[in-house]
Amino acid sequence: MFDLMQTSGLLRSHVETNKVAFGINHKMVDFVNNKFKNLDLVLCRPGTSAGRKRKSYTLASLAQEWGIELTVDEQNRFEALPVITEAPVGQVLVALEAKACMTEHSKAGPRLYDELNSSHQIVHGATNQALAVGFCMVNAADKFYSPTNRHNGPDANVHKQPYAAQKAIEAVSRLPRRSGSNDRGYDGLGIVVVELLNDGTPVKLVTGAPAPQVGGIFHYDSMLHRVAHEYDTNFKNI
Repeated sequence: MFDLMQTSGLLRSHVETNKVAFGINHKMVDFVNNKFKNLDLVLCRPGTSAGRKRKSYTLASLAQEWGIELTVDEQNRFEALPVITEAPVGQVLVALEAKACMTEHSKAGPRLYDELNSSHQIVHGATNQALAVGFCMVNAADKFYSPTNRHNGPDANVHKQPYAAQKAIEAVSRLPRRSGSNDRGYDGLGIVVVELLNDGTPVKLVTGAPAPQVGGIFHYDSMLHRVAHEYDTNFKNI
């Protein structure tokens, strides 16, 4: 949301004039198939607040609550943006589904595909005009200490890299994408690769292979600019 607001001048204008808010874990219902799913993040027209008792979050208050660390430059850019507030969800404009593949890549690949594939179907089954955005983080570390793995005890899960990460990336890359509201698929799809051992050592961003490269359609910046362009094109009249 921070990055998208910096990229789309129209979105910043909509936030500044209180035309757009956000929702977290918003339940969307596929009108066609009567299926539902909680989407991680939505940008939306504010809905009615009837019966709402708790105080709304802002993006800044959530960042503070979750302990998000920003550099001095990032903090200055963040403070220069208009304040965006969480609100009851009215019309959904953008819906994001985020997934991570940290270990057991061979098992996770099919699950990643199925879960992400169902998300864009539900978003567009609810409202074809909304932008569906998928994001996946893939671990390229040689090993991973899983808090849920009881089989290895204190030992780490060992990964055959870069093969394991590449297979997960390939699974996500097969997801359908669309270039117009008559197509089926994601309007934006990004993949980020990290090295995460989950042992308390710092996480490293992987920029070389097998990570998507600058200019590729799955690179984070490409996803960001595509979603900003589609937002500017589709919602200029709201």
